[in-house]
Amino acid sequence: MGAITPLGHSVDEYWDGLIHGRSGIAKITRFDASDFPTQIAGEVKDLDITKWISVKEARRMGRASHLAIATAYETLKDAGLQLPLPEAEQEEVGVLIGTAMGNFDKADDELQIFRKKGWRLSSPFGITGALPNMPAHHVSMLTQAKGPISTVVNACATGTHAVGEAADYIRRGAARIMICGGVEGMICDYGIGGFSVMRALSTRNADPEHASRPFDKDRDGFIISEGCGLLVLESLESARARHARIYAEILGHASSSDAYHVAAPDPTGSGAVRAMKWAIRDALIEPNEVDYINAHGTSTPINDAVETMAIKKYFGEQAYNIAISSTKSMIGHCMGAAGSLEAIACTKMIQHGLIHPTMNYETPDPECDLDYVPNSPRPANIRIAMSNSFGLGGNNACLVIGKYFNGTGH
Repeated sequence: MGAITPLGHSVDEYWDGLIHGRSGIAKITRFDASDFPTQIAGEVKDLDITKWISVKEARRMGRASHLAIATAYETLKDAGLQLPLPEAEQEEVGVLIGTAMGNFDKADDELQIFRKKGWRLSSPFGITGALPNMPAHHVSMLTQAKGPISTVVNACATGTHAVGEAADYIRRGAARIMICGGVEGMICDYGIGGFSVMRALSTRNADPEHASRPFDKDRDGFIISEGCGLLVLESLESARARHARIYAEILGHASSSDAYHVAAPDPTGSGAVRAMKWAIRDALIEPNEVDYINAHGTSTPINDAVETMAIKKYFGEQAYNIAISSTKSMIGHCMGAAGSLEAIACTKMIQHGLIHPTMNYETPDPECDLDYVPNSPRPANIRIAMSNSFGLGGNNACLVIGKYFNGTGH
């Protein structure tokens, strides 16, 4: 696993921050946000991409590609894989990295040049640098993975969908190993302005660390963030053959559409229920086997209430006995990277037997009345975790992750 987040540049820093309830939210530094109603975000600080690639290469890429390349180095090292991959293995390894917006910053830069100076002075790398599949391409180039390659673009559900789809590549024999996850690098004036017009963002500018407050009665919007979370998935046979360290198993996944509204979730929660139900079915388990849910938990008034309703609709009375927490309470909403970063958080919780809290939960909301593990970590034996992601365009995705019991199954 590899992670670059507002809490640091490694999985260890990310996990340490989550367990200790640290916030990665602060005043925006990437541009002057003083004229915006929201002036805070979850930025990745001090990323020096020239540790991995040349200045010339870096100029041809956008922020999302930088984050993906840096994260890929950590991910392959953690998986015990060579970089680049040995020639004999290259065709067996695929890449599936999703993003909601991709290298939007690169597109914006190139459009500014085009509008002001004309096409003759535009960069020949402008179009390619802005494509959403470029993070996957650059990781494929870096690793020399020559198996299947794909990019999921499913708004806020992207990261979860990408991990689930990558598992299916392995299930059907299309690849032995998949490098997968999500990335986002969209802290820019257009992103903050666009979501501000939608009134989707928190405006707690004077108190950034407490601005993201999922399920709290006084929540007022989400915090946009950036980051990347990548995982190496492989068949059990492959992992055993190379004596790989196995953190957990991907048991199942599913997606569904609300077919309701471009931005608002279906108020009945039906789409979310379908995603959870189908993911449980795909995992070949029963609902009562779920020990923990990593909620989408964005800190918006509508989303948190609808997600709570959906969990209660699907799990019934059992919903009140399931521990639930929101990673976004500390790192904000990393958009296309959110789901894969939350899959990593789930895996660390399974590994350490410790649930990270939902921070900033202070005032209970009658509509959000489940166990959100408020403000302090909690010891727990998590055998099966579920992770929810719901996105713009009515995209719902759900991933089921199981504890690995040395080949005996979950």
